[in-house]
This record gives sequence, structure tokens and C-alpha cells, in this order.
Amino acid sequence: MNLEARKIEFVQEFLKLQSEEVISRLENILNKEKRESELHFCTSMTEEQFNKRIDQSELDFQNNRFEDSATLLAKYE
Repeated sequence: MNLEARKIEFVQEFLKLQSEEVISRLENILNKEKRESELHFCTSMTEEQFNKRIDQSELDFQNNRFEDSATLLAKYE
């Protein structure tokens, strides 16, 4: 089973849950994984790489190479 199919199956099972305690535990796991992933992302770059990324993002914004959140959300709805 590929990753997309596993995610769909997980969400379907999640939607069937009736226990607030189980949902809270799963939320805690998800939040912990997100924090660790963000931390890993930030620490896996050197300061120079991080600054280059910031500079590029600012340049993209100045040159109108960005999409607002409403546009991004509309793509995934």
C-alpha cells in the first residue's frame, strides 16, 4: 500500500473515533512530530543556507513571485 492510500485509510479510521481521549493522544503525537520535524529542518541548514533562503524569499516577495494564503488554500480544497 502506498503512502497516499495509507493516509486515506488512516483519516477514514480517525473519523470513526468516538473517544476524545484517543483523539487527544493522536493530536499530541501529531504535534510532537511536527515540532520535531520543524526543529530538524531548521537545524539541518547552516546559518549561511538559512540566510540565503531568507534573502531569496524576500527577493521573491519584492518581485511578486508569491501566492497569498487564500490562493493556496483554494488549490487544495
